[in-house]
Amino acid sequence: MTAIRGARERARSEITAAIKDEARRQLAAEGAAKLSLRAVARELGMASSALYRYFPSRDDLLTALIIDAYNAVGEAAETARDALRGPRAGDPLTRWRTVCGAVRGWALAHPHEYALIYGSPVPGYSAPQTTTEPAARVGLALIGVVRDAYAAGTLKEPAEPLPDVLLGEALALAAELGVELPGAVTARLVAAWAQLFGLLSFELFGQFNGVIEARTEFFDQSVLQLARGVGLPTPR
Repeated sequence: MTAIRGARERARSEITAAIKDEARRQLAAEGAAKLSLRAVARELGMASSALYRYFPSRDDLLTALIIDAYNAVGEAAETARDALRGPRAGDPLTRWRTVCGAVRGWALAHPHEYALIYGSPVPGYSAPQTTTEPAARVGLALIGVVRDAYAAGTLKEPAEPLPDVLLGEALALAAELGVELPGAVTARLVAAWAQLFGLLSFELFGQFNGVIEARTEFFDQSVLQLARGVGLPTPR
């Protein structure tokens, strides 16, 4: 019985992976708004009723793809950070640049999946709570770099005070994440997180065409400025 159950689980896993692969192909060709379970089933030679046993609706399939994409970019960032060895492993600026560079590398290699999670919202789709934790992985990787610098006493805190309304939100966010950071630092981290993906979106969606050609150099310099903005020690 165990062997039969194991074979069924493997078969289900393989079919699920095939469905996702075909859905990603359709994302690349048509965009998320035109993703269709019937079209996926047709390309795989499945009956629509059979596919519904794996993903009951288009939104269920979209959610699975979104979670996979968030986890993939998060894993890329974490793996690159954890691969650092020697003195570089403890240098906050190197860790910051490494995380940001890994996110860019993943985005350039997977532009359609990047567009799914950071592009235009899909009409009629509302992401469920299950996407929240995977979506936070890159942000948590960046927060970890700043948190360690703060604990080591090398972080330069912002001199400008935050308005009370922003300070309250920043402190609430830090408490929710279980991170001991000053409110002003947390607020700057959120801004840096948003700016990082703004840079990537401009690059991937063509806003830099005819404006910035040295994309890697521009990105590296911008990441340095973001690090400086959150208070990490940087060369002048």
